[in-house]
Amino acid sequence: MDNLRIDSHKLIFHVSRVNDWLRGKTIYPLYLEIGLYGGCNHRCIFCAFDYLDYTLQMQDQRCLQRFLTEAAGRGVKSVLYSGEGEPLLHPAAPQIIAFTRNAGLDAALVTNGAFFSPSKAKILLKNLTWVKFSIDAATRNTYAAIHGTTPEDFDRVLVNVKEALRIRNRYGYACTIGSQFLLMPQNQREALPFVRRMKSLGLDYAVVKPYCQHPQSFHSLKGRFDYKHFFPLEEKLSGMNSKRFSAVFRRNAMQKVKGPKPYRRCFGLDFAAHITANGDVYPCNVFVGKRQFIYGNICRAPFRKIWEGRQRRQVLTNIERSWDLGRCRDVCRLDEINRYLWELKNPGRHVNFI
Repeated sequence: MDNLRIDSHKLIFHVSRVNDWLRGKTIYPLYLEIGLYGGCNHRCIFCAFDYLDYTLQMQDQRCLQRFLTEAAGRGVKSVLYSGEGEPLLHPAAPQIIAFTRNAGLDAALVTNGAFFSPSKAKILLKNLTWVKFSIDAATRNTYAAIHGTTPEDFDRVLVNVKEALRIRNRYGYACTIGSQFLLMPQNQREALPFVRRMKSLGLDYAVVKPYCQHPQSFHSLKGRFDYKHFFPLEEKLSGMNSKRFSAVFRRNAMQKVKGPKPYRRCFGLDFAAHITANGDVYPCNVFVGKRQFIYGNICRAPFRKIWEGRQRRQVLTNIERSWDLGRCRDVCRLDEINRYLWELKNPGRHVNFI
C-alpha cells in the first residue's frame, strides 16, 4: 500500500509548474535536498557519499536561513535534509528545520536516528512534514555490520523511535514517521521481521527498497543479486497493511535496477537541486564533488543569480551534450519524473483517445 506515492512521483500535482516548463519558461525547483553536515557517526556499507571522506563541513545557519527565505519566495515547496552525513550532527538542526517550516516550506528529514533524542524530538516533530529513520535491519548484529557501528546503537535508535512516536501522539503533531530497509545480501533474511517490528512499534509506514549504486561510491553489492527473487515479499508485506500502517515494497524501483532508461535527457533537473553542507548547488547528488557541475554557492550569491545565471545554463548545456545517462544511478529520485516528462515532450500517436 503506497498512499504516499513513495514508489512513484508527485509531479502530477504541480500542473501549473509543469505547464510553465512545457512553454519554455524558466521555472524554479519544487524540491531541494540539502546537506546540513558532512560528518557522520556511522560508516554504512551502502553510503553513497563515502567518497567524500566524511569531511567535517557544516551548513552556515545564517546563510542557509537567508537562502530558504528567498527560495520560498521563488516557488520552492519542499526541503529534504539528508545530504553527505548525518544531518542531526549539526548543532542547530532543530532550529533550522523550524525556520524552514516558518518560511513556508515543507521540511523532511532522513536520519539514522541515533541523535533523534527526546529533547530534540519535540521541535523536530512539530515542524517536519515527515521523518524517515534509516534502520535497514531487524537484529542488533546485522544493524551493526551494515551501519558500521555498535549493536548498542540499534537499541538507542529504537528507543528514540518509540519516544518520537510518543511525543508526536501526545502533542498531536502531523509529522509522518516511517523507516526504511535497504534490501541487500547482508540483510535479505530480515526484511519481513523488520517490517513486523516497525509495525509493532507504531510507525506509519516501513519501506523496503533496493540498493542503488552511486557512480562515485566505493561501495557496491558483491556477487549477483537479483531483486526479482524477492518479488514474492510484496504479497507477504501487503498482509501487514492496516488503516494505521503501510508496508511499502518498492517493486517498481527494483524492476528498474540495471534496466534501460526510456528517456534520453534528464528533464527533472529543472524541478530539483542538491545543496551540499558547504553551500554548493549541484544539479543532483550524482554530481556532488565534481566541481565543473556546480551552479553556484548559496553563501556567495542570491538564489536568483544562481538559478537564472549563466553558470547554471552552461552546466545544463554540458550535461545535455556530453553526460551519459548510463552513468547515473539506476533508481534516482528523478527517474519517475523523467519518465513522465519525456512522455509529455514525446507523446504517442493516439493520445487524444483518452
